[in-house]
This record gives sequence, C-alpha cells and structure tokens, in this order.
Amino acid sequence: MKPVRSEVAFTTPWFELVAKTMEPEEAPYYSLRLPDYAAIVPLTDNDRIVVVRQYRPAVEQYSLELPSGIIDPGEQPDETARRELLEETGYAAAQVDVLAGIFVDTGRMNNRIWTCIATGVKPLEGHAPEPGMEVLLWSFQELWSATRSGEFALSLHVACLMHAVLAGKLPLR
Repeated sequence: MKPVRSEVAFTTPWFELVAKTMEPEEAPYYSLRLPDYAAIVPLTDNDRIVVVRQYRPAVEQYSLELPSGIIDPGEQPDETARRELLEETGYAAAQVDVLAGIFVDTGRMNNRIWTCIATGVKPLEGHAPEPGMEVLLWSFQELWSATRSGEFALSLHVACLMHAVLAGKLPLR
C-alpha cells in the first residue's frame, strides 16, 4: 500500500514532518522523517564497555547511553560508529562490525538504528571526549545491573545490547 499523496509539512535541520494521505478525501497521517543513526557497543580488550553520560534536554535529565550518532549522507554505519566513538569518547576501535539495523518506531518514524560492535577499543592519544560527555568504563555486571535497575534506560540502546548478546558478542551474565 502506498500513499496517494505525500508532502513535507514542516522542516527542521534535524527532521521533517511528513503528511501522508493514504486514501482520497482522508485526513493525512503525520510521521517524522529522520536520518538513520548508529549505536556502538564498544568493548575493550579487558572486557569493559564504554558508556557515556550526557544531559538530554528532551527528558531534562542526564542519560547513560552507548556512544551513537547520525549517519551522514554517503557514510556507512560502521564508518559512523568509528567517527562517533572517537568524537564522543576519545576512544578508537581496532574492529567495527555492523550487527543489525532495526526501525526506531514504525508508528511515527521512518529511520533505523544500526547496532555496531566495536572491539579492541582504546583511548586514542590526543583525543578528548566531546564537551559535556562523561565517559565510563563498565564491567558486564555493572552494565546488566544498570539496565535491570533502569539507570541505563534508553530502550533502543538496550535493544542494541540484545543484538550483541544474540550475535554472541556480549555475554549475558
């Protein structure tokens, strides 16, 4: 099924509001068009996961998350993962693999989040974390405890962790 009419109703630098009319004479259905983004599950050689803490104005509080960012035009998810990991944390990865892409919210948005696993992650000399970004190194137990308690609560990033578990890249313990 395709819309009979689709038009951009509003544009910002971050998203477009799209009006889609599914049947003639029907009111439009509105959805958000956003770029895809990559989230990185960064693993150090000594089994630590790099997590970031940053203030999120949308929820008006600090959030614990995986490093992540928008995929620029012409960029692949693994390239974005390398770039965002370095920008946000000052860490570089020896290897980055794309595990899966999932839709963010099929009822309201068109974009996907791409789960990337980064291994051999180490701080890169001369690179500092992005301003306002606190970098934490967690054990697997700390990650799962924070997820269970709701301290690590970004649902899409929890889904990315599950992709890593299902791919055998992250132990569930």
